[in-house]
Amino acid sequence: MPWVTDSSAAMLVDLYEVTMAAAYRAEGIDEEPAAFELWVRSLPAHRNFLVASGIDDAIDFLDSWQFDADAIGYLESLDRFDPQFLKSLAGMGFDCDVSAVQDGTIVFGSEPLIRVSGPLLQAQMVETFLLNAVGFQTMVASKAARVRLATGDTPFADFGARRAHAADAALKGAKAAFVGGASSTSLVLAGREYGIPVSGTMAHSYVLAHDSERDAFLAFARQFPLDAVLLIDTYDTADGARIAAEVATTLATEGISIRGVRLDSGDLASLAHEVRGILDDAGHDEISIFASGGLDEHSIAALKSAGAPIDAYGVGTSMTASIDAPHVDVVYKLVHDRHGARMKTSTGKETLPGAKQVFRNEAGGHFTGDVIAVMDESLPGTPLLGQVMAGGERVDPPESVRTAQRRLLDGLAALPEELKRIDGPADPPYPVEISAALSALRSTVIGSRR
Repeated sequence: MPWVTDSSAAMLVDLYEVTMAAAYRAEGIDEEPAAFELWVRSLPAHRNFLVASGIDDAIDFLDSWQFDADAIGYLESLDRFDPQFLKSLAGMGFDCDVSAVQDGTIVFGSEPLIRVSGPLLQAQMVETFLLNAVGFQTMVASKAARVRLATGDTPFADFGARRAHAADAALKGAKAAFVGGASSTSLVLAGREYGIPVSGTMAHSYVLAHDSERDAFLAFARQFPLDAVLLIDTYDTADGARIAAEVATTLATEGISIRGVRLDSGDLASLAHEVRGILDDAGHDEISIFASGGLDEHSIAALKSAGAPIDAYGVGTSMTASIDAPHVDVVYKLVHDRHGARMKTSTGKETLPGAKQVFRNEAGGHFTGDVIAVMDESLPGTPLLGQVMAGGERVDPPESVRTAQRRLLDGLAALPEELKRIDGPADPPYPVEISAALSALRSTVIGSRR
């Protein structure tokens, strides 16, 4: 089964990147200086902000970018590229400078998230992977942040692997969900690769594989005496809760305690109240209630509003597939080359010229507005893009996902309250302006094209 690995990742590239590179080489401009920037054109509907994610994976990719012998052999087999061009690819490494925001940073439409500056050919050819990595993970992290706003201090686990769009999406989706505020993941591989806490209960199949719920609960709890969570809705949820309470009483004499029960179907609000009463009446107020089953930020907000006594949530498909906004309009465009600042002026897709920086202003512990500026401007506020690669080498070691999540949580705390709404767009939206110098540069570039 083929996988995208460090040795093959350079081939995760659209063909036109390679044909343009070959043309640049033939024209003798492949080594000319250029700068490309990656950003999201505009916020998806019902989003008031985005959470940058996938940045560190993009840096990892750039750090190991190369065309190995297999890659060159395949390109040669297409019988459309000059052998000298392919020979140059075979010996090429990544030599560009890269600036970027950090994973977990709250961002908005039109703001550059990554800037790649260096030889035109190299900066062009990494487009596809960067768009894929940052677009997908930003989508998931942004959805997870909305779930985090709905759950508040109540933890939620990522359950999305089985509905993710392929294996790599499951792994990267688990990472992005954690950056966006999830407390754990069900995906063991994500736990191993990223150090994310793993969590899980049991499936209905486990209960069905036993003669009775009681037998299933006893067997499972004895196997996992410290953290058993029992799934109680295979048959009848209230009966399952009573059996779980009886099992908890029985096992207490063996020094085993039941950590929680899980509800996965039905009217979760009313069932949570009923189950809480059953457990408490049986003297087991220490047993937590965990809820799952098609949840998203809206259904969780409704459960919270109803006062449902739920201690943790599992969120899967709606988060990893970001059902209501299944993509972000992420783009990667040339902004500067040997002739100076560059921009598109096509209707609906106009870009801002030149290499840029974003300055974030705050007052009273809250974000008050961002300014997109020319890169070398010095303006009030905190610059969001910092250098992450110099000459193709990492400037700093990779961050942990916990650091990225902490940045996200701090960012959520600093968001204006109106932007924390999950039921519709903020009015007015968060202010993102362009500086006077950038506005002047835009006018100059447009004027030079006439």
